Amino acid sequence: MYSSSPADAPLIREPLHAPVAHLIRGGVVEGIHYGSVVVLDADGRVRLQLGDIEAACYPRSALKPVQAVAMVRAGLPLRGELLALTAASHSGEERHLAGARRILEAAGLTEQHLRNVPDLPFDPVVRDAWVREGRTPSRLAQNCSGKHAAMLYTCELNGWSLDDYLDPGHPLQQAVAESVEDLTGQRVARVTVDGCGAPLFAISLHGLARAAARIATAAPGTPEALVADAMREHAEMVSGSGRDVAALMRAVPGLLTKDGFEGVQVAALPDGRAVAVKIADGANRARVPVTAAALARAGVDPVLLTEFAGEPLLGGGRPVGAIRPVRALDPVAPQPSYAHV
Repeated sequence: MYSSSPADAPLIREPLHAPVAHLIRGGVVEGIHYGSVVVLDADGRVRLQLGDIEAACYPRSALKPVQAVAMVRAGLPLRGELLALTAASHSGEERHLAGARRILEAAGLTEQHLRNVPDLPFDPVVRDAWVREGRTPSRLAQNCSGKHAAMLYTCELNGWSLDDYLDPGHPLQQAVAESVEDLTGQRVARVTVDGCGAPLFAISLHGLARAAARIATAAPGTPEALVADAMREHAEMVSGSGRDVAALMRAVPGLLTKDGFEGVQVAALPDGRAVAVKIADGANRARVPVTAAALARAGVDPVLLTEFAGEPLLGGGRPVGAIRPVRALDPVAPQPSYAHV
């Protein structure tokens, strides 16, 4: 159920988050993660909502598939692993850096044209090796370099200026904003700057789930389908070896998913079922099990999601607890009582 014209922008307010996960140690609730969750049926109707799914929020890198769609709509010819890298928050592995270089070379450009912030690789193992080798932060190693390289390529193809491609008023960013509003079905509430320097658009969690569903269900050959296919087929380019996003796409057939800083994740299935998650405190330890529980509520076989239940809490080197989604998300899991907390 999607409208042909965007609805009003979501309200900018303090989100009315709700408990979404309990941190349980020795049978006692040691902590509570608050957040918001939405689960959509294949027809776009809300099957489940927790917290505040309509307040304006920043999806951070979970919006990258939408940005990639906007660039393909504007003529970006990348396919396969390089299109997946366009939508990536990559780990900084050599294949990621090589891919970003290939995109720049296709545009006749170099790393010096990038305007993202220099950084060390995102993956801690890769980062430690980088430091041991005496390598310094670079724009190519920063986790958004694939997106930025593709932005430059899109500008070059359209004859748009390069130096100011991150300006919200630039034709590229205007095209991205139009795709954000089209795919989310709502107007952008506010524009700010993401960590990498690119414009960041405030939308609702509900709108983010709608956008993922639109991309995951698009007709073959469309920009949306090209992005979805590339991400599914090259999951390690979207994130990296050992990352939960790649593992989740490998585990669930046809799943499209993307994470973002500050505890955001969106996921959609080929039939249009979709989920979006925001953890209020930005904790990854809650993002993964809550996303898995939301997918189970969307109808994904829980057996496929077993490895995403969250890391055990250790005491003296042995498991003494866990992070458990609240009963509304995981009705069959044992839940603590608040009576004596």
